[in-house]
Amino acid sequence: MANLKKLIIRSMAAAALTATMALATACSAPKKVVYLPDAEQIPAEVLRQSQTVADPVLAPGDLLNIRVMSSDIQAVAPFNRDMFVNPDGSVTISSNNSSNTSKEAMTNYYLVSNAGTIDFPIIGSIDVAGKTKSEVAQIIRSDIYPKYVKVEPTVEVRLMNFRVTVLGAVKNPGQFSVSNERVNLLEAIAMAGDLDIRGERENILLYRTNADGTREVHRLNLNDRNTLLSPYFNLYQNDIIYVQPNESARQGAWQMHQGWTTALSVVGGASAVAALIVSIINISK
Repeated sequence: MANLKKLIIRSMAAAALTATMALATACSAPKKVVYLPDAEQIPAEVLRQSQTVADPVLAPGDLLNIRVMSSDIQAVAPFNRDMFVNPDGSVTISSNNSSNTSKEAMTNYYLVSNAGTIDFPIIGSIDVAGKTKSEVAQIIRSDIYPKYVKVEPTVEVRLMNFRVTVLGAVKNPGQFSVSNERVNLLEAIAMAGDLDIRGERENILLYRTNADGTREVHRLNLNDRNTLLSPYFNLYQNDIIYVQPNESARQGAWQMHQGWTTALSVVGGASAVAALIVSIINISK
């Protein structure tokens, strides 16, 4: 009988050890949560070559704010939707800024049509899709000067609907407007409140629609320092970032981790067997 009790104790000890190992596996610290590890080891000259941020390429659906300015304000007033020449020759400028999103203010902007064009005062239709802001500004400047004005004007083109969308395993998914018209992958993730601990850092999807309507899908790895050098690290307007949930999250929010399940099964099974044997011993006394 004493030997049987020793056997029971040994069995329970072995079960406890197995359970402890399973729990340790289940509770181990998450791996690969550091962004761009050892990025400081990238040579400075390599980083400099990849830091150029491209001017946004315009596409159908973009909303543009175009201003034509000159020392001769009366001469360029007809080329600005928010400027009006009064009978006395003075110029009135209506209130219009990036924070004003009223319907009246929006009419001062130019919506790029599905055909990729805008209808500009006096000049008429201008093909802008597939061109950068600076290229469009040069086209307008060349069409105005010297045909309509004697002093070469300054043309400023701003993209009013530069935004990116971040979805998936982030803390605050949503669509985010970017006033300075430039944003990179890390900045977009920061605007979304950072990745959830269950987010898949090695397999982030980038969806992009180009000016010609074609689409691209790329995968970015935050655990790879070379992502800093990727041509897709800097985002374009209307890019969509999707952070996939990791394997444990995909199994279901309420499903118990396999390590916990194994541990509890072992402990429960061993306890049940031990209790049964102890009961048999007590009865046989």
